[in-house]
Amino acid sequence: MSKKVVISGYYGYGNFGDEAILYTLIQKLKEFDADVTVISGNPRFTSINYYVKAVKNFSFSKVAGVIKQSDILISGGGSLLQDVTSLKSLLYYLWVIWLGIRYNKQVIIFAQGIGPVNNPVAAFITRVLLKKCAYVSVRDENSLKLLNKWNINAELVCDPIYSFPLASTVNTHSIGIQLRAFKTMNDKLLKSLASQVVKDFPDIKIEVLSFQDSVDLEVCNKFAQYVKSINHNADIEVISGLSGKSLVTKLSTLDYLVGTRFHALLLAMKFGIKSAAINYDIKVEKLADEFNLPKISMTGTDDMDKIFAAMRYESSAELRLKANNKVFDWSGFSEFFEK
Repeated sequence: MSKKVVISGYYGYGNFGDEAILYTLIQKLKEFDADVTVISGNPRFTSINYYVKAVKNFSFSKVAGVIKQSDILISGGGSLLQDVTSLKSLLYYLWVIWLGIRYNKQVIIFAQGIGPVNNPVAAFITRVLLKKCAYVSVRDENSLKLLNKWNINAELVCDPIYSFPLASTVNTHSIGIQLRAFKTMNDKLLKSLASQVVKDFPDIKIEVLSFQDSVDLEVCNKFAQYVKSINHNADIEVISGLSGKSLVTKLSTLDYLVGTRFHALLLAMKFGIKSAAINYDIKVEKLADEFNLPKISMTGTDDMDKIFAAMRYESSAELRLKANNKVFDWSGFSEFFEK
């Protein structure tokens, strides 16, 4: 008999990483013939793209209704249980978990980053609720240390995107520049990067990839303008408005990637795309160190000649082999669907 599963997370907002995690999770649940409903910021988008049922995240009665009718509630992936971004957001995700516990459902915390939770009341609620969950998995050491401190049993897993199913690829002789807006993103860096791309890749297409238009598109357009100001004849295109699956397909065709987003770089490794990482966040720095990728700092003062030379000398085969040998461990998760 198939299980009725409700998934809660930051879904329906066009964030590439979250949508890729959702796709991977749904593909796994389909192996168990699960009846899936996703709590989404855009239920129509989610239903059309993943062929599942979906309810609006702030339609509280509908959310409560689908959880009450379910067998299992999955919260994650991503970093949902933290109050650095928003205390209201944390309280919302805790409310969803509380509903699952209140209705005696099996609650799974799926590959989350937990914390920081600075509000003491919110920290207390988080700790109490997580202790009542059936299974907790986290994606980083800091989350595991926090849960150990709270005396909560948790399993450390890698990012679910390591299990993202890949199609065959056809390279199109192009370089991808994947940018996102961030507080440390600056014109000096963009101009330095534009100058180096024009210098090192004068004869191939430059594809500037917006993975989440509400965040990425403005800075992508600005970079394209800088390239054009250096070389008016540059073959450059800003790619925007694509769904997650289309973005993965586009990404797969690249020969090189200079990327900012963690999941863009991770998937590039799985495709064996020679890459350099724009080091805007510690998670990107760790990924770059793991795969020996050259790193571009946010200062705009790096030796770009050296960085681009290192990117050229990478081995596509070695990148692909290392990334695809790292597999997400579904065993603890799968037990709930094999009973």
